[in-house]
Amino acid sequence: MNKQMVDNYYTSRKSKLLKDFDKYMRKYSRKVLVSYCGDDLTNTIVKETRQEYEALIPHLPYIGGKKNTLTTNLIQCAWGLALYRVLKTHGKTAEEAAKSIYEMTETQLRSYPKFLLRLMGRWMFAQFRLRKQAAQSQKRQYPEDWVWTFIKGDGKEFDFGMDFTECAICKFFHAQGADEFTPFLCSLDFPMSKAFGTGLVRTMTLAEGAEKCDFRYKRGREVKQEWPSKVSQTG
Repeated sequence: MNKQMVDNYYTSRKSKLLKDFDKYMRKYSRKVLVSYCGDDLTNTIVKETRQEYEALIPHLPYIGGKKNTLTTNLIQCAWGLALYRVLKTHGKTAEEAAKSIYEMTETQLRSYPKFLLRLMGRWMFAQFRLRKQAAQSQKRQYPEDWVWTFIKGDGKEFDFGMDFTECAICKFFHAQGADEFTPFLCSLDFPMSKAFGTGLVRTMTLAEGAEKCDFRYKRGREVKQEWPSKVSQTG
């Protein structure tokens, strides 16, 4: 991989990344922020968060670009980090910032047609694709990427699982001095699983200091988890 191409992957796409950010803030975030901060302060927070996110773009680690479907997750977590940093300057804690992002995620998911969410959930169960991605991650081509294994399910307790032993978000947040925020952001996996109908259960996370994140999915299983006090609680 040409070093210049790697260095320019995100910066060359800055206009598109900022446009996506603006759309998300306008459609899903502003209403939630107003409930926490009021109209005037929200305007300030949105402006400052955009500036913070723009400053983070050159620091996002290259993990394969479009060839890695998890690149999108990393970009979106940079939105969350930018918002956390701004809210922190306005007196909010890591948990308060993460709870607002949790509510933004729920708002976004509620805006989608249910049939589309279910299609997205079924797409997750494409095991050949998951096996291929897991095997690719084991090559550790990009040091700041995720590393994980695919776990075959028994069809009773779970349909399939994923054990993550390295996390790109943990690595990036650590490099940015934001370790305290990482565990709270892990909670977003539960409203997404609930919306997609993928029945997530998880008992540990790397962000909490465990040896791995143990995702276990069962199609149609109820996800009872709401805003958690511990992000590793089972669904």
